Amino acid sequence: MAAGAASGGAAAGGPGEVGLEEPKKMTREDWRKKKELEEQRKLGNAPAEVDEEGKDINPHIPQYISSVPWYIDPSKRPTLKHQRPQPEKQKQYSSSGDWYKRGVQEHAVATRYRKGACENCGALTHKKKDCMERPRKVGAKYTGMNIAPDEHVQPELMFDYDGKRDRWNGYNPEEHMKIVEEYAKVDLAKRTLKAQKLQEELASGKLEQVNSPRHQWGEEEPNSQTERDRNSEDEDEDKYADDIDMPGQNFDSKRRITVRNLRIREDIAKYLRNLDPNSAYYDPKTRAMRENPYANTGKNPDEVGYAGDNFVRYTGDTISMAQTQLFAWEAYDKGSEVHLQADPTKLELLYKSFKVKKEDFKAQQKESILEKYGGQEHLDTPPAELLLAQTEDYVEYSRHGTVIKGQEKAIACSKYEEDVKINNHTCIWGSYWKDGKWGYKCCHSFVKYSYCTGEAGKEIANTEASLLEEQPREEEHVTKPKTLMEIHQEKQKEKKKKKHKKSSNSDSEGEEKKKQEKLKKALNAEEARLLQVKEIMQLDERKRPYNSVYETREPTEEEMEAYRMKRQRPDDPMASFLGQ
Repeated sequence: MAAGAASGGAAAGGPGEVGLEEPKKMTREDWRKKKELEEQRKLGNAPAEVDEEGKDINPHIPQYISSVPWYIDPSKRPTLKHQRPQPEKQKQYSSSGDWYKRGVQEHAVATRYRKGACENCGALTHKKKDCMERPRKVGAKYTGMNIAPDEHVQPELMFDYDGKRDRWNGYNPEEHMKIVEEYAKVDLAKRTLKAQKLQEELASGKLEQVNSPRHQWGEEEPNSQTERDRNSEDEDEDKYADDIDMPGQNFDSKRRITVRNLRIREDIAKYLRNLDPNSAYYDPKTRAMRENPYANTGKNPDEVGYAGDNFVRYTGDTISMAQTQLFAWEAYDKGSEVHLQADPTKLELLYKSFKVKKEDFKAQQKESILEKYGGQEHLDTPPAELLLAQTEDYVEYSRHGTVIKGQEKAIACSKYEEDVKINNHTCIWGSYWKDGKWGYKCCHSFVKYSYCTGEAGKEIANTEASLLEEQPREEEHVTKPKTLMEIHQEKQKEKKKKKHKKSSNSDSEGEEKKKQEKLKKALNAEEARLLQVKEIMQLDERKRPYNSVYETREPTEEEMEAYRMKRQRPDDPMASFLGQ
């Protein structure tokens, strides 16, 4: 595509100019030729593409690396210049041999004043205001005497990461010769000292060659100076041999503890899981066992603790990742500019739309076949379990009819026992309600755990209710006649009560209206709060606003009443019907 872009740009702007227009869309024939040329270049049958500097471009480089950004080269000519470090952005560092000068010898002192030098001391490296000498009564500019030598100005060095950390940078190898000479002098002093001791022992007669055990057995003694020096050097080396650590372990001579990086003892080694030599291969270098060691033992891979390293490759999102990669390859072969690593979001959206279109195409194809040939009734048949009245589900019953094994127990809708009828009742407790009381419908009894009396109990309850209604009527007829004074007093009391009731009723009605309005506002606020809480709880915890579900204000009575009215009780068996 870069070659096509280059040709399009050259055509637009002439042979010597770079065109800024977009390249024309390639035809199928040009696209096919371009793909064939790329394949030939990858196989080595065609010469590689050359950039503007005359360097070959590797045909195996992915397109998202080799394609040139528009801000680098609008013509999109084939080049890898944008992938190389740009020289104008590279910092210039000092070389590894550069270092500060040490021990600089003083140059010959000038005998006369030089133009531009310090007026006080006569040095060229600074001015009068920067001079560190004592101010002279008459400066060197006018006397021309006692001119100070020039100071050495150290260079400003800038090193890279490795140059700053190079411990041998600035080291003079000739300084090591001093150490070598010093060790040579110490060695020579040792040799002369040993020779003097040997001469003294020979002169005193302590060393006798005849009485030596080596001479008796026919062996020669190491009389030469070199052999003796060699033996003494070996003794010095053996002296410090105990302090050397063994390779592969850190040995503490004080505590006598060996420290090693060992694996946990409870972990079973992979090669010990199945000792059959024909089982999964274990690579000792990488410590990898790709296949399942329990493959031929009859164990389920989901039940074993280790099923091989390849088991991880076929779990999680690995399969979907492989499917996406396969789709990217197929789409790229058909002309779509997608890549899994370069533009994963575009590929994911394209793959989702492809799957939706594929499902729609399958559904349309199925509908067209059914419209043409029919047979929808055969697809809508009930399952075989209902047609044959047989299933393969094993259920085992006891002699009393209870399920022992095979069928899962149904989940109870309520934590209380339902439809339990005791004491000969035909209805449950709570099936009858009258005058604010619960009872049994079968006998109209309001006493819980009572024995059922049936229709007789209903008749008795009805007669009792009729008697209670007649009693106040009889009492009204039996009451004594009141005097005029008593009637007048009662009327006065009733008038006072009515006045008091009217004033209290007007006040209470106003207060009740205010309470109702406050309660209505509190209910609306509670509904809004519940909706807000529901929206916040659906968000991710990391995206919730700070202190979004927390309030420090004390709630009012109306808000508490609204909360109690709107609160859902999961223990209530009718809670599922509240939202309907």
